[in-house]
Order: sequence, then C-alpha cells, then structure tokens
Amino acid sequence: MSQEIRFTYPSADRITDIQAMMWIPDGKIRGILQISHGMLEFVERYGEFARFLNRHGILAVGNDHLGHGGSVRSEAYYGYFAEKNGNKILLSDMRELQRMTQEKYPNLPYFLLGHSMGSFLARQYLCQYGTYLDGAIICGTAWHSGLEARAGMLLCRLIARGKGWRYRSRLVNRLAIGSFNRKFHPARTPLDWLSRDEEAVDRYRSDPRTQFVFTVNAYEQMFAGLKYLSDSKNLARMPKDLPVLFAAGEEDPVGNFGLGVKKTAVAFRAAGMKNVACRLYPNDRHEILNERNRREVYQDMLGWMENTGALKE
Repeated sequence: MSQEIRFTYPSADRITDIQAMMWIPDGKIRGILQISHGMLEFVERYGEFARFLNRHGILAVGNDHLGHGGSVRSEAYYGYFAEKNGNKILLSDMRELQRMTQEKYPNLPYFLLGHSMGSFLARQYLCQYGTYLDGAIICGTAWHSGLEARAGMLLCRLIARGKGWRYRSRLVNRLAIGSFNRKFHPARTPLDWLSRDEEAVDRYRSDPRTQFVFTVNAYEQMFAGLKYLSDSKNLARMPKDLPVLFAAGEEDPVGNFGLGVKKTAVAFRAAGMKNVACRLYPNDRHEILNERNRREVYQDMLGWMENTGALKE
C-alpha cells in the first residue's frame, strides 16, 4: 500500500498554481524519483509505475507542467506555457518541486525521470541542476539539431505575429507530430504510435486532459529548449559522474526508431559523461511505461537505480 497526495504550489510564472502528485511508500523510504511528464499528458498517468516504485521503498513525485493537467487557470490555457521564458519557468517549477520534496524528506538519494517532452526538460535540468541529482532516466527522447530547433522557433514566431501566441497552428502541429502514426497504417486509431496496448491508447484518447493542441507559444518554447540541448557547451555542464539511463522503444517514431536515442546517448558520452547506459525495447512504441511489457520496463528501471549504488538499503 502507499499514500497518494495531491497538492499545489506557486509557479515561477507568479500567476498559476502548479498541481503535483506524491506517492509515498509505507515503511522505510530508500530514495526519491521525480517524474517530468510529456507533451499533452499529466503526471497522474504515472500512478501505476509510482505504486510499483512504492512497493520497493521509492517515493515518487511529479508536477503537471504549465499548460497541462491541473496546472492551468482555465481550459483556454491548455497547451500554453507563459508570456515570456516559458521553457525556463517549467525548469524552475521542477527545481522548486525538488527543493520542497528534499526539505520534507532530506538526506535521501534523488533521481529524475523525464519522458518525451519531459525528457527534453530533464536533459536541460541535468545541465543546470545535475549536481542535485543521483541519477537520471531519459525516457522516450529524441534528437534534434540546432538548425531544426531554430527553424521551428522561427516558424512559430512568424505565425504569432499575425495570429498571436495563443494560436493553435495545424501546420506546426502537423510538422511536429503529424507523421508519427505513418508507420503503423492501417491503424486502429490516430494514436497507435503511443503503445501496442490498445486499452492504454483508448484511456489516453478518452481523457479530456489530453485532448488539446499546443499553442505556438508552447511549441516555440519547446523548440528553444531543443536549441539549448544542441549546444555542446551546455551539455558540458552536466556532472560527469552522474549515472544516466536512456530507455525507449525500438518502434518509437519520436526517437526515430532508436536512432535519435542512440545519437543523444553518444552526445552525452562526447560531453564527458562516464556512466551512460542505453536500453531499447524491441517492438515497443513511444510510451514504454504504458506498453504491454511495462512490468519488464518497471523492473529494469528499478534495477538500474539499485545498480547505481545510491539507494538506501
């Protein structure tokens, strides 16, 4: 059994209340894993994984990023970050959650998991706050060049000049994620690329908290984060001894079917990272934590955390 707590705290945007979840194990706590969720989702979706961690003495915590889940002022703010510096604000909100959690549960090893868009944030977090971590799991990530990121930012800025930053562009949305289902035709749904587990896909499709399109504001800021990650000088700021696990499905179009994941891992090693592992799961698609073999993925991630030697006995 575990205790689940929902709470809020002020966002760095000074306007929005950030909603967060904490899953607390019964008995001794061996460590903490903070979750950074992906685009068009919310942290409560990680409850099954969090409860698995709880059974092994690991506390799980995570927040809904701005524009997602409960971290919105109204439905109009779904898919919108902030008027200025949205990417930086999301990182600040993650850092504040870690600070709050460690204040309540001090002297425990602290890990970070980021999935998809959350993995882009997690990778930036390693560059800026990596010294506060004992390890990181980069899940369902992708590789994008600086040129691609700058082109995406420019397109969003051009559209925003005429339509405003709250505009939801079908063009940008199609260029960003419109091709992901192509390999899975004939497809049962437009979101077959998420997982082979049909029930998991249907649950996602039926949840109103996932049914929105990113504004050009959020897209532009996500591209800004990818531009940051394309600079080797930023990657060089990561603590070299920090253990990092890359995990993804071999059939994940976001990570270019494993190629982008491997390329990102290579970039980490080129930046001097000494403890980088990479695990690709055959036949798995984008959401490996919601795949048919998710128990295997859960166990692998737990085993990796244990193998770092950081968890309490």
